[in-house]
Amino acid sequence: MRKILIANRGEIAVRVIRACREMGISPVAIYSECDRAALHVRLADEAYAIGPSAPRESYLRIDRVVDVAKKCGADAVHPGYGFLAENEDFAAAVRDAGITFIGPTPDAIETMGSKTAARVAAKRAGVPVVPGTEDPLGAEVGDAEIARIADGIGYPLLVKAVAGGGGKGMRTVSDPAELANAVRAARSEASSAFGDAAVYLERKLTRPRHIEVQLLGDQHGTVIPFVERECSIQRRHQKVVEETPSIAVSAKLRADITSAAAAVAKAVGYTNAGTIECLVDEDGKFYFLEMNTRLQVEHPITEMVTGIDLVRWQIRIARGERLTIDPARALTPGGHAIECRIYAEDPDNNFLPSPGRIVALRAPSGPGIRDDSGATEGLDVPIFYDPMISKLVAWAEDRPSAIARMRRALGEYQVAGIRTTLPFFKWLLAQAEFANGQFHTTYLDEILRSRNGQPFVEPSAEMEEIAAIAAILHQSLTNKSDFPVRLNSQIKQSDSGWRAAARTEGLR
Repeated sequence: MRKILIANRGEIAVRVIRACREMGISPVAIYSECDRAALHVRLADEAYAIGPSAPRESYLRIDRVVDVAKKCGADAVHPGYGFLAENEDFAAAVRDAGITFIGPTPDAIETMGSKTAARVAAKRAGVPVVPGTEDPLGAEVGDAEIARIADGIGYPLLVKAVAGGGGKGMRTVSDPAELANAVRAARSEASSAFGDAAVYLERKLTRPRHIEVQLLGDQHGTVIPFVERECSIQRRHQKVVEETPSIAVSAKLRADITSAAAAVAKAVGYTNAGTIECLVDEDGKFYFLEMNTRLQVEHPITEMVTGIDLVRWQIRIARGERLTIDPARALTPGGHAIECRIYAEDPDNNFLPSPGRIVALRAPSGPGIRDDSGATEGLDVPIFYDPMISKLVAWAEDRPSAIARMRRALGEYQVAGIRTTLPFFKWLLAQAEFANGQFHTTYLDEILRSRNGQPFVEPSAEMEEIAAIAAILHQSLTNKSDFPVRLNSQIKQSDSGWRAAARTEGLR
């Protein structure tokens, strides 16, 4: 391969571009109107506009993406995650255009992308699944029939979108009287998010852990599972912190769960990168939940503890190469890694998105720190996409050291101009339950409710002053008229970080 088109944006596009660079492959970017100046566009060898800012008119347009891939002469397309990454029609369109799709086959995406079909595949492979329905419940299935099915499963239960992910199209039902409304709400959200209103029912386990297994499969029948990732810290069913290995997984459970994950992948002839997600109950029993037929957001923590570059291997597998990774190496964690998803959200305002311009940014660094980001100073965080601006990863020899290193990195991370979840993560990592590993999938929602709206730590005064200075300078430089501001600024380095002192006149 000499040229790869990355059919995505943001930090994952940047991540794939860097892998291409290291392999001597020319990376090609695509961008919507609001992403014209984005980092992934600037880093690529070539970049092509594909439409307006709205995803349905740009990044989700299969025809436009494939057309660009053909026109630029791309040998392959890497979908990243999100957007079209798990769309079997997109994978088929790329293949039909004579271009390599860096991912599984369209058939595997279709089978495992359907939550109900994936459950059937897992059962056929002898892997336990959470009790629930095996067939999609479309609009033709009425309230009475759904109520009858729910009674057989038992409460509490979950109504989940068949084509779902990221917590969308999901509702918890504790009482039969809530069921009909929950189904209608889940169907509506699923239709809007995925274009498919079908749902299914699944028994809600009490305080389970969310454990997942990264897989790589080549085109020659080899499947290699990796050490598990702990993904139980979730807000509204959306992961916000991931780590590896899990403090709750014994050597035996690791062997059982990774063997089961590989069995599911082999049963459907899976190739390239994918992830088997499971729930582990309070008795230590695991159940297949779903499969993500793509690279995961949290793949960096697996790379950090194994030293294996998953994106590089995705490309190598797509080229037809055999997996030569030692299975023992993939399953033996070298230290501990934690990832925090840094979002442009206001944690003091119910985590609502906080779009706007990043006027000052200082990312952390130092031993064991990795910051996968598509954000830069001066970048406008748009309203059209997921507001994640960075994935901050800390690695150390053991979990307590990794937590300490992450807390240090969070303290160094400075973003001004928008609200972010940095104060929230500083608070979360200081909680005793997190330090002790005593959490589950509903832990975070429960402790957030117990705060009763108590504010998180405010951004530092230093960065707010720097943001004010940057905003004044930006406005004075871009406004050609006499801007009534006189700025006397002194910025100097001190032991504690940046210090800023500014006097402005003419601003009211």
